[in-house]
Amino acid sequence: MIQITFTPEAIQALNDARYHHPHPRVQRKMEAVWLKSQGLPHQEIARLTSVSINTVTSYLRTYQQSGLDGLKHVRFYQPQSQLHQERSTLESYFREHPPATIKEASHTIEKLTGLKRGETQVRAFLKSMGLSRRKVGMIPAKADVQQQEEFKKKDLEPRLDEAKAGERALFFVDAAHFVFAPFLGFLWCVARLFVKAPSGRKRWNVLGALNAVTHELLTVTNDSYINGQSVCELLWQIDHLHVHVPITLVLDNARYQKCAIVQELAASLQIELLYLPSYSPNLNLIERLWRIMKKKCLYSKYYEDFTAFKTAISDFLTATQTTYKNDLNSLLTLRFQVFQESQVIAA
Repeated sequence: MIQITFTPEAIQALNDARYHHPHPRVQRKMEAVWLKSQGLPHQEIARLTSVSINTVTSYLRTYQQSGLDGLKHVRFYQPQSQLHQERSTLESYFREHPPATIKEASHTIEKLTGLKRGETQVRAFLKSMGLSRRKVGMIPAKADVQQQEEFKKKDLEPRLDEAKAGERALFFVDAAHFVFAPFLGFLWCVARLFVKAPSGRKRWNVLGALNAVTHELLTVTNDSYINGQSVCELLWQIDHLHVHVPITLVLDNARYQKCAIVQELAASLQIELLYLPSYSPNLNLIERLWRIMKKKCLYSKYYEDFTAFKTAISDFLTATQTTYKNDLNSLLTLRFQVFQESQVIAA
């Protein structure tokens, strides 16, 4: 028989913990030891707490050796899966060869280790390694990841800081060409729906300049072509804003944006032209504007004629500072995605 001397303070602490400790298993331990302090025999304690006599003895020895703190420690038996013994091998393989499905991952695990596991267990194992199901993104094949990172740090971010401080006006420039044809999107519907396809291939061209901070938008539009003259027209619009601080336009390497007439006019107006690295739409803020515009007024929409089509586009562009202001403010943050070489799928 285990002999334990209980002080009044210890009895009170046991009594409190058997009701108020957050873990039910600890409450049971405290109850057993408290019953011991009340002079009950081990067999009776085991009956009242629904545990074996050996378990009661274990509780009492723990209290005798470690006091209340010892009783508060909860030990769980957690058998380790054989998969975890192969974790380093599998983690290294899946980082290099990410599976498309859980079934594919199951077959790969069986092939590499000889262990056959169900999809539920494999899914939990992949998550334990930090893997999760993500949609594959797209990056132009000729994009130079390192050059993008250098441009972002050395050229773009310093000018963005000046723009946020009111010391520079920074505009992102790009042209979008909207063909009068269906823009197919997703809809929640009982049966698959179809959008009528108008005949012809007319298009509405928009050359835009988006202020990085205020999100003010300037545009030049036509139904023919965007060319050097269109860019010059946009430069004059920007000059007429009279912002009284240095002006920078961030734009891609389209021929009509690098031609002599554009560069000469920009120089005469003291407007800096900052050209993005080749194949870098991810660094051009206005690309997000085109994306949300398609979502709001083109996807899954039918327009009876070209006039209605271009009116819908023009109405959206006019309402960027009113109706769609909140949507754009949340989307047009000055955080730009850059890529790690490890994120790009090799051939």
